Amino acid sequence: MKLFSWNVNGIRAVINKGEFSKFVETYDPDIICLQETKAKQGQAVIDMPQYEEFWNSADKAGYSGTAIFTKVKPLSVLYGFVDAIAAKYGLIADGYGDPTKEGRVISAEFDDFWIVTVYTPNSKGDLSRLGLRHKQWDPAFLEHVKELEKVKPVLFCGDLNVAHQDIDLANPKANIGKHGFTDEERSGFQQFLHAGFVDTFRQAYPDKTEAYSWWTHWANARARNVGWRIDYWLASSAIADRVKRPRIHAEQMGSDHCPVSIEIGER
Repeated sequence: MKLFSWNVNGIRAVINKGEFSKFVETYDPDIICLQETKAKQGQAVIDMPQYEEFWNSADKAGYSGTAIFTKVKPLSVLYGFVDAIAAKYGLIADGYGDPTKEGRVISAEFDDFWIVTVYTPNSKGDLSRLGLRHKQWDPAFLEHVKELEKVKPVLFCGDLNVAHQDIDLANPKANIGKHGFTDEERSGFQQFLHAGFVDTFRQAYPDKTEAYSWWTHWANARARNVGWRIDYWLASSAIADRVKRPRIHAEQMGSDHCPVSIEIGER
């Protein structure tokens, strides 16, 4: 089973460029997890009858949003966090909006695992959303996936808006303390590992350099491969040994992010 995650930075734009159909034809994913769709279901013209579509769109038009397209019918689908987790961590509106109404999480249950797609809030260039990110969102999301894990193993993916280690970005020294590479954000990612989740790409390629999934539009960064690895597939330890061929598909254009994928073998 081939599982793909892609921050499309606007699904309509990627479709209009012809890149989304190219992506599906090239890779033929069994499950596609999308972030930053910036659309509600029906606003994007998608002719893919082989997939069932599940959308979690932001209340704010043209903002954030996630979706899962799957050839395999899920047993159940959850949108966002349960109210108890949102309340426990005080996830309420800040100066940017209500993070629980930004369409940031979808969890789909299959026969022997959960798949979760997440678009983690950006802490902003001035770090004005770092507090929400570090003290509220990251621990809430971790509790969410650990609760799902009580039922069956979890594979979660998406734009986590953090480079975990120096090896995960082209210019680590110049970016220390900047959004996406603060101690707080990196610690939040480390908590997933402490909780037993496996960074599937780093498990397979612990020393691989110049492996990035996002590039700024400035200074011809993508052509020069001056990027960051901020898009991930993490796996519960109970299923990590079934994960094969973790890949970063920098050849796929259409967004400032590229798709990342894994394959799941048989039990």
